[in-house]
Amino acid sequence: MTEFRSDEGLTVLVVIVNFNSGTLLHDAIIGVHKQTYRFWKLVVVDNASTDGSADHLEEMLPNVQVIRSPKNVGFAAANNLAVTKAPEVSWIALLNPDAIPHPQWLEELVAAARVHPGFGSFSSRTLTAHAPDILDGAGDVYHVSGRYWRRGSGCPDSTKYAAEHEIFSACAAAALYSAKAWNDVGGMDEDFFCYGEDVDLGFRMRIAGYRSVYIPAAQAVHYGSAITGRHSDFSVYHGHRNLVWTYFKNMPWPLFWLYLPQHILLNLISLAWFSLRGKARVIFKAKWDALKGLPRIWRERKMIQSERRVSAWELRRVMAKSLFRPYFTHRIQGESQRRTQGR
Repeated sequence: MTEFRSDEGLTVLVVIVNFNSGTLLHDAIIGVHKQTYRFWKLVVVDNASTDGSADHLEEMLPNVQVIRSPKNVGFAAANNLAVTKAPEVSWIALLNPDAIPHPQWLEELVAAARVHPGFGSFSSRTLTAHAPDILDGAGDVYHVSGRYWRRGSGCPDSTKYAAEHEIFSACAAAALYSAKAWNDVGGMDEDFFCYGEDVDLGFRMRIAGYRSVYIPAAQAVHYGSAITGRHSDFSVYHGHRNLVWTYFKNMPWPLFWLYLPQHILLNLISLAWFSLRGKARVIFKAKWDALKGLPRIWRERKMIQSERRVSAWELRRVMAKSLFRPYFTHRIQGESQRRTQGR
């Protein structure tokens, strides 16, 4: 096991969750080793990969701890597992196995953490690997209807996204989280398994009073959808089931009732859109399983809302509210799916 290196208490745990990531995992690890900020520990959680991508990592590369799960427990549970193995860290950096960080990635995120001590998460500027002049994402947007997407995804990497900007939540493809904020809200929801778990985490951090900011100088190249496939049944199912759970669990009164008609409309349009594209079975199963899970979600909601530290209207301030964009811009699986299918 590697030892921690500390810098005035700003020790960073870097977590990469691997599932059959092939050579991309090795490239991501090399990217971490090239960081100019040196006070980190790297943990790779392997979710029972069968492609040998996690084999011999500890022998081949220094300062890597590999935790092997006997089965695929999902992205959320794997990250939680890594965090419980390193309780003494101050910050948690999540990095997808198909994301290659620039050498100053961690240094820029830690510098931002020093400047914004009350913030809970910091999102990177991710660029599309096959078209580096195109933005992969600049933080996450949450719409009042319950839809979410990567801010700026697919747009030219222009000066519009060159400045720090408060965002709703950080995209976990390449992000830094306060360990205190993470632990205050209980980490990721393991029932989500994968897709949308970072938006749910960010929402709960918002409810607990932690803000989020986009740091353009913290850059990573993201292949996106390299593991699961952007439009696979697996990603459509989990993304659209978890979209419902995120809204029902976290949207505070009176916003819940105010925007429930929009949320219902969003789900109805999603059902129609995917059905017309040959995915009726998977989209209807996603929504049906979301409904079946609502009793548990409602119990969790009561606890989350009872501990809310900010007003509903403050939360609304950082949500998107346009009536046009969430339903008719780009494809209906929309930036919600582009956002959730990047692992």
